[in-house]
Amino acid sequence: MFDPAQLRTFLAVAQTLSFTQAAHRLGVRQSTVSQHVRRLEEAAGRQLFSRDTHGVELTEDGEAMLGFARSILEANERAAGWFRGTRLRGRLRFGASEDFVVTRLPEILKGFRREHPEVDLELTVELSGTLHQQLEAGKLDLVLAKRSEERPQGQLVWRDRLVWIGAEGLRLDPGRPLPLIVFPPPGLTRARALDVLERHGRSWRIVCTSGSLNGLVAAARAGLGVMAHTDGLIPPGLVPVPERAGLPELGPVDFVLLYGERQRDTATRAAAERLAEAIMAGPVP
Repeated sequence: MFDPAQLRTFLAVAQTLSFTQAAHRLGVRQSTVSQHVRRLEEAAGRQLFSRDTHGVELTEDGEAMLGFARSILEANERAAGWFRGTRLRGRLRFGASEDFVVTRLPEILKGFRREHPEVDLELTVELSGTLHQQLEAGKLDLVLAKRSEERPQGQLVWRDRLVWIGAEGLRLDPGRPLPLIVFPPPGLTRARALDVLERHGRSWRIVCTSGSLNGLVAAARAGLGVMAHTDGLIPPGLVPVPERAGLPELGPVDFVLLYGERQRDTATRAAAERLAEAIMAGPVP
């Protein structure tokens, strides 16, 4: 009933909330994306997206289609792999930023290991800035991380925005420097937060630095200060800082996939491409 090509297009739009970005990600025309979505909606007999001048949002039926689309595409991939008679082998060095690892990535990696048990998967969890450096140094084969302004390339997986978060009921004195909870350099979120505050002339002071997301979250829950974080990945026990606090907007953030330029063999490249496909078709955080 449902065309896999149309389902892949649907997932791309659902993850980017943009027909233009979905077209760029899939390497097709925007008109093709619109056509695929329209035909999928006709097949389902339901509207999957609401579209207006402000953007694109999933409808209730669109949210339901997310789960069905992923299941159908996963089953299709398993069937194709079975009849191809090919088994992936080799070593794959995969790097991912911590904020993504603590959400839906374990589910995706579990499925990948189940489908490709002969791939020796090595996971590195680091700051996005560090992952970019390790990829350039040839130490990783595939990376899922925030897009760097210095390195604008990458295959878009998911787009969101950065927001200020803190403990519920946290009071901020506008007359005093903003208490900041941050990753150490070269954290991309840290760099964005400090740059935005400097440009808006807002004074600040660092009250906690930790290379671990759990350390930052613990400090924020204790009410030490605020931290910049992806809106769709806010940890339990923390909430967005109210607009009345007057903090400047932090802007959008993109999670992207990047391939290592020094991949050693075709087996590594094939494994990287298969894991990338699983991530692209995986759950949206």
